[in-house]
Amino acid sequence: MLKSLTAEQLAQLNTDLEALRLEVERLLDQGRSETAPVGLDRPIGRLSRMDALQQQSMARAGQAILQKRSRQITAALVLMEDGEYGDCRHCEEPIGFERLKARPESPYCFECQSRVEKRA
Repeated sequence: MLKSLTAEQLAQLNTDLEALRLEVERLLDQGRSETAPVGLDRPIGRLSRMDALQQQSMARAGQAILQKRSRQITAALVLMEDGEYGDCRHCEEPIGFERLKARPESPYCFECQSRVEKRA
């Protein structure tokens, strides 16, 4: 059984979450121009236009992943403020410092995350 997080570990993870939040926001801002519609009036060839549309589609998928991660980071920060951070949202057992250090926004312990991914 895993131990609950210490005050020092929580402080470290809070710093990690805040830094991650800023980085994800920066990446989201940077990616906004890449997801803009491809203008039909742009003087490019048919293959270049198809390439531009594919790039736009990939950028949108990347933005969706970043938006999901941003929501998870925000949720983790709220849980930290409420004193409920670090427990699995499914089994309610401690997640473990090593896992949270790698993915501080993670809402699930390793076992529950594996189950969630198998269902998807």
